[in-house]
Amino acid sequence: MNYRSLDIPIEEVTLKGRLRLAKQQKGLVVFSHGSGSSRMSSRNNYVADLLLDEGFSSLLFDLLTETEDTVYENRFNIDLLTQRLVLVTKWIYKQDITKNVPLGFFGASTGAASALKAAPFLGTKIKAIVSRGGRPDLAAPILDQINCPTLLIVGGNDGDVITLNQKAYDLLRSIKKIEIIEGATHLFSESGKLEIVAELTCAWFTKYLKN
Repeated sequence: MNYRSLDIPIEEVTLKGRLRLAKQQKGLVVFSHGSGSSRMSSRNNYVADLLLDEGFSSLLFDLLTETEDTVYENRFNIDLLTQRLVLVTKWIYKQDITKNVPLGFFGASTGAASALKAAPFLGTKIKAIVSRGGRPDLAAPILDQINCPTLLIVGGNDGDVITLNQKAYDLLRSIKKIEIIEGATHLFSESGKLEIVAELTCAWFTKYLKN
């Protein structure tokens, strides 16, 4: 097992998390998963493993408690999920083992909207963002407030999501890039496609995730 389990106390709830710690931390990537997913996401854990190989720590956590997750509407309450992401990021930033380490966000699907919305609340703490198959349109009103380098990764066969990301790209005012992965659908489940996502993610954070 290459991670440690965490209980994260946030206001009136405790959220479950998985923390991977690199020996010499280049940075810490906080993951924001999509609706219906969790810290157990095989795709996000795969990306986290590759980030660890490159010297980046990571935190995957459940944005909702088990009870909250039974309420379907909570999974799409972007304001609630954004608030949780902000609070958890502030919490991990203060822990001795990750204190003052450069922070980045990796958001998937609707979790990308939460990551993008959370970034302006955290000011200069967030150094870089990667969105995988994201819904940045759900964060459209604040996209021009994001100051850190942002990478949008979309599957070439992901239909409307490509258009949504292209429109969001135009609204971003920071350093930005959009990568469309040919032959990939929304979950990047085709052979070799998730590997490409992980490689692009590692390269982006290697370039931009630093103080």
